[in-house]
Amino acid sequence: MVAMTTDTQHPYAALSPDCVLDALDSVGLRGDGRLLALNSYENRVYQVGIEDGQPLVAKFYRPGRWSDAAILEEHAFVAELAEQEIPVVAALALDGRTLHTYQGYRFAVFPRKGGRAPELGDPAVLEWTGRFIGRIHAIGKVRPFVERPALTPDAFGRESRDFLLEHGFIPPDLRAAWSTTVDCALDGVARCYERAGEVAVLRLHGDCHGGNVLWTDAGPHFVDFDDSRTGPAIQDLWMMLSGERGDMVRQMADILAGYEDFCDFDSREMHLVEALRTLRLLHYSAWLARRWDDPAFPAAFPWFNTQRYWQDRVLELREQIALMDEPPLPV
Repeated sequence: MVAMTTDTQHPYAALSPDCVLDALDSVGLRGDGRLLALNSYENRVYQVGIEDGQPLVAKFYRPGRWSDAAILEEHAFVAELAEQEIPVVAALALDGRTLHTYQGYRFAVFPRKGGRAPELGDPAVLEWTGRFIGRIHAIGKVRPFVERPALTPDAFGRESRDFLLEHGFIPPDLRAAWSTTVDCALDGVARCYERAGEVAVLRLHGDCHGGNVLWTDAGPHFVDFDDSRTGPAIQDLWMMLSGERGDMVRQMADILAGYEDFCDFDSREMHLVEALRTLRLLHYSAWLARRWDDPAFPAAFPWFNTQRYWQDRVLELREQIALMDEPPLPV
């Protein structure tokens, strides 16, 4: 197993509760001492009680991950969606700025928006969710991202493979099997992209799964655009699917019933569903590896980087290789 650095070497080591409250105080928000760490690993996110006001959410961005320009481009995209009354949670502009700095930490402040997990087994919920994703994509098509990256087989697949190999995460006795399987999987991804042909790309949510959709009696709202990037529309749809093939066919029909009220869908993108799933699996392993020096990660993901973990990944990718050669879901 790759050795971790110590807590004091990690960039979040100095982000104490006092630092969080002082950062908010620096932009005119006086905390009342109530501080609740929310479930986030990539960044550090806190619900903060505010004197004479409603609690707010403060996100402290992981140092070195995004440039200021890329973060601001995300903020601008979400603000653009909010202006069209699409239910998203946009960063608050304080003194005319959405991105702030305190003691080397970059942070943004958001209104607190509660909600529950959506009932993705309910056709009406899927159609309603699809309708709002369609509205997001209609705006996403208007102009491209300039600063934020694209979701590509190179970025999510080959770079993930290379990082894991170069940094010694794969156990020596599994290295050959894992490498061969990954290469076969990436060949399968390439075939899926060839079958899909030249599909359009647009600004996406990028990580649009049930955990980033909160439901209230007024319907869904979308949170956490931190992974927003350029890619095919299907990237924001396939993570809503689950179960057996028949289940996914029905779910996709329900989603598209709402989606296509606002945005056309190119059915050739269905060739990319299993390819994108494969890329996400590789990217996820590399993400855990890249963050393994963060003390929060070994505590939260103790099963990562074990012999069993990598054995399971080989089996998982072999299943994906077979799935990528099956016909796409019909729409």
